Amino acid sequence: MEHPERHHPHGRGKRLTTDDRLRNELALCREYRIPHSQFRGVGDGTWTERDRAKALAYEEWMRSACPQCGTRESDWVDDEGEYTDAYVAVSHKCFGCEEIAAKQGEIPEGKAGAGMKVLLLPTSVHAAQQLLEELTAR
Repeated sequence: MEHPERHHPHGRGKRLTTDDRLRNELALCREYRIPHSQFRGVGDGTWTERDRAKALAYEEWMRSACPQCGTRESDWVDDEGEYTDAYVAVSHKCFGCEEIAAKQGEIPEGKAGAGMKVLLLPTSVHAAQQLLEELTAR
């Protein structure tokens, strides 16, 4: 059996902080629910001890992010623990969110609007649905 220090020389999951490719691979593995070894083409789909360790480290890394902004405390402090300006908040207008907010304003309050959701449909799909409704109403 391999020695655990070989997998985590800087602490459990430390590589996740610096290795974008590994994070992206583990995100896909999480999405498709497959072990990392299978993703890399060297496994048969059986979860090895190393696959489980990577998956657990990735989940731990994900939980360390703020659910609101997605940053971690380590993003905001340097190696000496001093605060650093790591990010700048900027405004960005999302036209899709604007459309959703406008349509949500049309949903009635109370029981009449309970369970109502707003979706974004491509205009071509919406036009085809409208045409179909017109043709079937005749």
